[in-house]
Amino acid sequence: MSSAAGQPENGTARNPGNATIMSTTERNQPKIVVIGGGSGSSVLLRGLKAHTTDITSIVTMFDSGGSSGILRDEFGYPPLGDLRQCLVALAEDDGNTAALRMAFNFRFSKKSSLNGHSVGNLILAALTSRHQGLQGAIDEMSQMLKLRGRVMPVTLERADLCAELEDGTVVRTEAAIDLRGEETPAIRRVFLDREVAANPRAIEAILQADAVVLGPGDLYTSIVPNLLAGGIPEALRETKAPIIYVCNLMTKLGETGGYGASDFAAAIVRYLGGRKIDFAVVHTEPVPDEIREQYAAEGATPVNPDLEDLSLHAREIVTGVYANPGPKFRHDQERLAYAVLSVAIGKGAAPTGAARHTRAARIGQVADLAFDSHT
Repeated sequence: MSSAAGQPENGTARNPGNATIMSTTERNQPKIVVIGGGSGSSVLLRGLKAHTTDITSIVTMFDSGGSSGILRDEFGYPPLGDLRQCLVALAEDDGNTAALRMAFNFRFSKKSSLNGHSVGNLILAALTSRHQGLQGAIDEMSQMLKLRGRVMPVTLERADLCAELEDGTVVRTEAAIDLRGEETPAIRRVFLDREVAANPRAIEAILQADAVVLGPGDLYTSIVPNLLAGGIPEALRETKAPIIYVCNLMTKLGETGGYGASDFAAAIVRYLGGRKIDFAVVHTEPVPDEIREQYAAEGATPVNPDLEDLSLHAREIVTGVYANPGPKFRHDQERLAYAVLSVAIGKGAAPTGAARHTRAARIGQVADLAFDSHT
């Protein structure tokens, strides 16, 4: 049953497909594919790995800044930073990997001769040379970290991300787009400076998934770039799995200034080639004033949960509290994991008809669920 347009239904946390939420030890583990970049995807991956190991992280490969950019420009390595973050996020949380996880995330000072390099990036670069290819490096690092899932690049080919602005200006490279720091002119579209083919493993994972998640993460530099690799939009239109979009909590200066949730979703649908999102996950709790003031200094504002307009782009909208109440306003990994697994365990049958809105203020209280955190 659909609610009135734009109005959330009253009730408890929604369980897609009327499925019973149960321990993943009691059934075949759902196949979850997470598409995005480094820090955004990492939050969700850390939450998911406590409940399932059948996780595939598909990672953007167009980063051109920082340590990744230096290794790419000076030595010809592919961008490694986002891969590293997702590998560490999926690492087994035990004493045997604790030191490795800490070391891989250690970053040298930019003022030193190591120029801000991450130890993990350097290790991945060394392993890439040793194996004469990126996949071998990823496989070996996965074994070192006892990965609860797998990580793969969206493409094995090189290209630069570009953005065309509303005035026709073209901004070249991901780093230049990411650090633009100007609200106007707005981004009209993003594209690659050359065509690249998707990693066949990524396409296979999407087609075999029980649920595919886009986000959270920067819209035009972390999420959409994955949709520019040839074969990814086609696979997402073909897959039987529901597509879940996790909307950002805040806008970003120079990328998504003034965007509401519907604007984020509309951009995703555009680069999917018109395929509607099945589930949009949106934080709807008011943002505290101190958080607003903190982010206003960065030119960022809370994303407006404009549910009525969002329903034009998403078949179903899941609302609730998805932010971590800590000093940094970030997504809560357990709340997101619950939302995604609810869809996947429910077989993820895409809903039909108008969007339904559910008010799920306690959707993230995983302690009340029958998940087994030690699978």
